Amino acid sequence: MHKGQEMYIRQLYTGCLSEAAYYIESEGEAAIIDPLRDIEEYLVLAKERKASIKYIFETHFHADFVSGHLDLAQASGAPIVYGPETETSFPIYRAKDGEIFKLGKLTIEVLHTPGHTIESSCYLLRDANGAPYAIFTGDTLFVGDVGRPDLSSGNLSQEELASMLFDSLQKKISPLPDEVIIYPAHGAGSSCGKNIGPDTYSTLGEERKSNYALLATSKEEFIKAVTEGLNTPPQYFAVNARINKEGYESLDEVMEIGLKPLNIETFKSLIKDDDTIILDTRPSLEFSGGYVPGSISIGLDGRFAEWAGSLLPFDKPFVLVTDPGKEKETVVRLARVGFALMKGYLQGGFETWKKSGEPIDLIVNIDADEFAMDLPFDPKLKVVDVRRETEFADGHVPASRNIPLETLTDPGTMAEFDDTDNIYIHCAGGYRSIIACSLFKRQGIHNLHNIVGGWDEIKKIDGLEIVKENSVLN
Repeated sequence: MHKGQEMYIRQLYTGCLSEAAYYIESEGEAAIIDPLRDIEEYLVLAKERKASIKYIFETHFHADFVSGHLDLAQASGAPIVYGPETETSFPIYRAKDGEIFKLGKLTIEVLHTPGHTIESSCYLLRDANGAPYAIFTGDTLFVGDVGRPDLSSGNLSQEELASMLFDSLQKKISPLPDEVIIYPAHGAGSSCGKNIGPDTYSTLGEERKSNYALLATSKEEFIKAVTEGLNTPPQYFAVNARINKEGYESLDEVMEIGLKPLNIETFKSLIKDDDTIILDTRPSLEFSGGYVPGSISIGLDGRFAEWAGSLLPFDKPFVLVTDPGKEKETVVRLARVGFALMKGYLQGGFETWKKSGEPIDLIVNIDADEFAMDLPFDPKLKVVDVRRETEFADGHVPASRNIPLETLTDPGTMAEFDDTDNIYIHCAGGYRSIIACSLFKRQGIHNLHNIVGGWDEIKKIDGLEIVKENSVLN
């Protein structure tokens, strides 16, 4: 955060999405860059600082969250500004490359930087003297990484977009001074990059020294570096990019329906419909101790919105089971990634279901030592490791099957399993494995054991053989 008489900058970071929005202000005029769907924080901040929001700048069509641009424009009266080559289904101000916007004593220059997407643009902030101070890079340049070129390409290949990204970095960003602050749209954990660094901001000088993409000595080397080793993007990325381009209903409308309290009878009537998803957002181990049969567990205590978007359908209704007091947080975080069909929550949470005498399901938890004792003696034992391929390659139990969690909803993934198998499921620490267990249970596979603590505990066991897949790691 920067404070001064002429300039105020605040990074508004949302950890579960690894997303950074920005508030910039000078002399009572404010600009918001890349706002999230829930806009209250920006409005409150402007009001507290007695400022008016003059611009809403978007760096590109975000794929990993639904922007708050429409609701914020309606609430503030500010225009939504995108860079060149942007086409939307709602009114925007399409800026020209190099166009200047005044904000109090500051100026913001649009730099069209295609590569991550066609319309991607960065915003260069100059101080009252006209000197470059900071650049808001969106997904063009991260700390230690650059935006992946395979998410929104139109008819272009990832190699063609990577080529454009190289030119954008070389022509628009590299000429800037070393001291210019880099404010990206994402930090570590985001799937918008390949391996984003742990810090949420940097300087151009630091990135020149350490960012592999800026160290590439030729366009060919750069293209190879940024296109190799890309994981398949989450399924919801295309959905979110489309929503951001075409528009959406207001968050208030989604909240009004999603926050409807449901008594037990109404809840039971809704879940009779096979299309209705029961989403339980309590912590993983709390869920495993008892839950409404057929529920999917995705706990608020992890990367909730990202996993919901990766695993759940957008065209089916939801009913929610949450810890009391967590209903609003659940609906907001679902709405951030484009879910709009939440039909309400079970009033009183799981305790209401439990007290009603309805059937209860559970997941059997075992510790890593017990798993290690069972491993050599059970011929029907099947180990399912739901970590990502690179995690699995870095160390796993012999004969375990790697089924990354994000693939579990693919048709046929569970076809090789039946209820006579003795299935042990683990991830790295336990969050993803409970999600996986709930998905297996929904498919009628109940002979499951969740290994508490996951690989973090398994790898500590003395004498346990560990296999690495060096061909994947190298």
